[in-house]
Amino acid sequence: MANILVVDDEVKMCIILQGMLEDRGHRVTTSRDGGEAQKLVAGQDVDVVISDLKMSPVDGLQLLRAVKKSSPDTEVVLMTAYASVQTAIQAMKQGAYDYIIKPFDLDEMGLLVDKILEKKRLVFENRQLREELHGAEGREMVAGKSPQMQEMFTLVDKVAGSDVTVLIRGESGTGKELVAEAIHHRSPRVGGPLVAVNCAALTETLLDSELFGHEKGAFTGAIKRTLGRFELAQGGTIFLDEIGDVTAALQAKLLRVLQEKTFVRVGGTETISANVRLIAATNRDLEKAIHSGLFREDLYYRLSVFPILVPPLRERREDIPELVKFFLHKRGRQLEDIDRAAVDQLMDYNWPGNVRELENVIERAVILAAGEKIEVSHLPLFSASMGSAALSREELNLEKLERQSILQALQKSGGNKAEAARLLGITRRALYSRMERLGLRKA
Repeated sequence: MANILVVDDEVKMCIILQGMLEDRGHRVTTSRDGGEAQKLVAGQDVDVVISDLKMSPVDGLQLLRAVKKSSPDTEVVLMTAYASVQTAIQAMKQGAYDYIIKPFDLDEMGLLVDKILEKKRLVFENRQLREELHGAEGREMVAGKSPQMQEMFTLVDKVAGSDVTVLIRGESGTGKELVAEAIHHRSPRVGGPLVAVNCAALTETLLDSELFGHEKGAFTGAIKRTLGRFELAQGGTIFLDEIGDVTAALQAKLLRVLQEKTFVRVGGTETISANVRLIAATNRDLEKAIHSGLFREDLYYRLSVFPILVPPLRERREDIPELVKFFLHKRGRQLEDIDRAAVDQLMDYNWPGNVRELENVIERAVILAAGEKIEVSHLPLFSASMGSAALSREELNLEKLERQSILQALQKSGGNKAEAARLLGITRRALYSRMERLGLRKA
């Protein structure tokens, strides 16, 4: 359904078009005056304006210019007689979507409107996609002011436009998958899929089928042909995380994909072309694995055409305040909501779990603070190096702490869930969801 404005000084034309468009499920407003139509477009959301070209005192060209100035996303179709076709063509140069010559078939106008709305739908979806991609890029770009991260970002920008294989290296929790996302989103393959596979999460048999697919009857339980991740990633990028955990047999298959750009499904004979870009990541010492005979040297060189190292958090402590700000913002809080002493304590810690560990710590602190200022007391004492003994397993139970924080917020708010959500720094919907999960709906 769309909002459509029909403008014509002939009442009959307005009535006919209104009836046809309403039959197609659209909301239709009519006007016999170009000046009035300008005000209507300026005062409400209009998807399409269908206007006669020859009107007085405000003609279709004047209306077109006014519409494009006040509402650039509104499309304009001009109705014209043969004598003014050249004028209509000039109007298209000024932003009109199309023109239609009177008299015309109503189905022709209906199809033209459908075409316009399909274009607007695609534009909207592409806009959403760009925003999502910007958000995905921002997740790892938000806190990268340190020289190490700036150097890494430079490499990402340089390699993104090419189609070479990239090997992302770094400790667990540094955000290697986010770097892969950033490369894909900046690449010519951005219109294609980004398919991620955690190679360490599956057995050899399952990973083989997961990557390359299988034919019906290839093994027990294979009741139908199933496409693998390489096929699903056609035209896009496949990201193989924990590539260092892949077995020797699968290493050979991956080498074939990289060398020949082809693969065969498990249990199949058909050779399938692999139009994908491969990005791999590992936290393992692949050189040591090669020396030990656990990783193929030829595959290593195929994978590491363009290596990128993601620095550990302990080597870029100056980024911690920005990361803290980002993780607080995700949970409805601001950097001002955390005490400076708490930030200093976070910067003094060595972060063996890197950025992932920091985010978990901030999430826990937000829950414990229950809407109050986050202080040192809300942070877990990671080790004796921070000046105290570590917390017990019972004290580190996140679900228990979350339950206690919600009950405390409800108590402080006198049972008012909107106020409790505000104290917790989350939305009311998020509060209801967490209460449901924790069995606190009747609290």
